[in-house]
Amino acid sequence: MNIFNNRIKIIDWYIISKYLGTFLYTLTLFIVIIIIFDLSEKLDDFLSANLTFWQVLTLYYAGSIPFYVNMLSPLINFIAVIFFTAKMADQTEIVPILSGGVSFNRFLQPYFISAFIIFAFNLASNLYILPYTNRLKNSFENTYVKKNDPSSKNNIHMRLDENTFIYMDNFDNKTKIGSKFNLDKFKGDVLVKKLIAEQITYDSLKRKWTLRNYSTRYINGLKESLKSGAYGTTKDTVLDMRPDDFSAYDNIFENLSNKELADKIKKEKIRGTGVWNDLLFERYKRWLSPLSAFVLTLIGVALSSRKVRGGVGLPLGIGILLSFGYIVLGQFAKMFSLKGGISPLLSVLAPTIIFGLLGYYLLRKAPK
Repeated sequence: MNIFNNRIKIIDWYIISKYLGTFLYTLTLFIVIIIIFDLSEKLDDFLSANLTFWQVLTLYYAGSIPFYVNMLSPLINFIAVIFFTAKMADQTEIVPILSGGVSFNRFLQPYFISAFIIFAFNLASNLYILPYTNRLKNSFENTYVKKNDPSSKNNIHMRLDENTFIYMDNFDNKTKIGSKFNLDKFKGDVLVKKLIAEQITYDSLKRKWTLRNYSTRYINGLKESLKSGAYGTTKDTVLDMRPDDFSAYDNIFENLSNKELADKIKKEKIRGTGVWNDLLFERYKRWLSPLSAFVLTLIGVALSSRKVRGGVGLPLGIGILLSFGYIVLGQFAKMFSLKGGISPLLSVLAPTIIFGLLGYYLLRKAPK
């Protein structure tokens, strides 16, 4: 503890407290404003579903508030750094620090300590909190807010393993029912089994699929045999697939835990359903997006540590513009990854790399 106190000076504690205090205050203010607008927008949906205040709070806002905190963290981080640093510069607090023999790199130390705290919180949130809170938020939205959106997926082709392929004409995510189900099993290039069912339903309690009006054809060279149940009969079977594999919602991957995401990536290598980039982007985003705390802190300090005429207004305006630019660039990178074939890893890192280079340039130009 004494070693820590010897390395962290009073001015360091002052900057850390200013940084984190401004960050938390601004973040809380933005979250309150967002909740007010969000509530006014979705109030009709809540009332039409006869939801109580407690249900809305525990089923929706318990999941959406962590989502908004994570989404706004880079923006608020940037604004907080620029605001209090520009204020320090305007009150001539930075000049005495640098004139007293403190190098600019040493001046950055408390900033990066604070950035590391935010980085660690965001990383822990991405890995261990958001997958579960997103499940609450997305489940609520899909049930009550997006209730009129299409919940079914059509013309589904999937490879379950090296020798098994399935096809469904349609699958409804709300009822967990698929129609015109086909399963083809091959041995090498030869079809050896073909199962057809008029309907397939997932039983979440048994974790099994129930086939209705089914028939199975076995093929052995020139010999074929057919087995079918009587009309209306059902049969339970275990298949390596889940209703989430056929989700029509675009927020399904946010709900997956790290283990579930890793398992789905392994299965996607075999299945080839076209969501490979989506899964990798989600994995890389969870691990790498918190790095924005360091990059935006560097840009914020370099941009606002010089005293300018007009006070904090100009640096704050430039900071808000750059922070929105960072978010927009991240969205463009995501679209290029999911739709344009760019590597998901490069797409996740692109905003951090580009703004990191900008931060390095501004650091070179910052007052020393």
